[in-house]
Amino acid sequence: MADRRQVLRFGAVAAAAPALGGAVASPALAHDKPGSHPARQTLVVGHRGASGYRPEHTLASYELAARMGADYMEPDLVSTKDGVLVCRHEPEIGGTTDVASHPEFAARKRTVVLDGVSVTGWWTQDFTLAELKTLRATERIPGTRQHNTLFDGLFEVPTFQEVLDLRKRLVKELGRDIGVFPETKHPSFFRSIGLELETPLVKILRRNGLDRRGAKVFIQSFEAKNLKTLADHYRVEVPLVFLTSASGTPFGDTRTYADYLTPAGLEELSEYADGLGPDKSQIIPRTADGTLGTPTSLVRDAHRAGLKVIPYTFRAENTFLPAELRTGTDPAAYGKAIAEQITFLRTGIDGLFTDQTDIGVLARSLA
Repeated sequence: MADRRQVLRFGAVAAAAPALGGAVASPALAHDKPGSHPARQTLVVGHRGASGYRPEHTLASYELAARMGADYMEPDLVSTKDGVLVCRHEPEIGGTTDVASHPEFAARKRTVVLDGVSVTGWWTQDFTLAELKTLRATERIPGTRQHNTLFDGLFEVPTFQEVLDLRKRLVKELGRDIGVFPETKHPSFFRSIGLELETPLVKILRRNGLDRRGAKVFIQSFEAKNLKTLADHYRVEVPLVFLTSASGTPFGDTRTYADYLTPAGLEELSEYADGLGPDKSQIIPRTADGTLGTPTSLVRDAHRAGLKVIPYTFRAENTFLPAELRTGTDPAAYGKAIAEQITFLRTGIDGLFTDQTDIGVLARSLA
């Protein structure tokens, strides 16, 4: 077992809650019952903050996640033209800011080949931080999260440093350690245009005293090469998490995600990574009719390799839920999200990414 895996520490305090009689979906392991894992601690990660309640990747979203009990806030990191790390799900910001309403930036709309795919829009690498700060965040999926559109135009695009400053303030105010779970977005792409993400990320963590053993930080990426660089070249002390998709390959990689998740692939991965962040369908796939199927062996295989498993993404709306856990016919209405999360928690996962932090905290206490 690699020494760096000893860095990994998962701490979480479950919130007290009443029993949830009869709501757990059928694929839960047969020997598991509510309250059967009192000693197992799992993490609740506020996915892009509390993005089910506020526009994603805003300080308001991160703060709400922390106040709802998230163990970690999850910022996705991209770069500005002047090399500042900011929090956006993608470098293309036409769908998450009001940039289209700024005539002074109309000419900056262009098509970029991002990881082999042509995408048209506005790009963070074409804006200085000062220019980006004149924009305001908007809800990415307004048809599903109409409530979040109430906050369109209110919040800036935050820098990673501003997220760490928020974390520091909330740790003091709330009296508990709150972690950050940054993701490097498209690191090969940014390196190809001279704005590599690794150096500024490591510098910011070290400047804030957070690249050390025991710090409540994880770094995650969909590119295994990016994680290996962080481990071997930058010698980061915090745990690294490899994100995987249910299909395809990491950009610029000859190996598929499926190959990385074989027992042999997991053993090799564990030489430089500490955990996995798989698509939740890789833990419990869905059947042809959209219901939950039989759990795979991934959790067991990853644990045997010494890797923790934190799947993504758990959301409360019907459109994201398995068929048997939807309520009514409105795709934007809430379904039985607590039941879904309990079902997954009982497979032995070590945490989960959720858009609705309060649901994750409650499900953890009931699993």
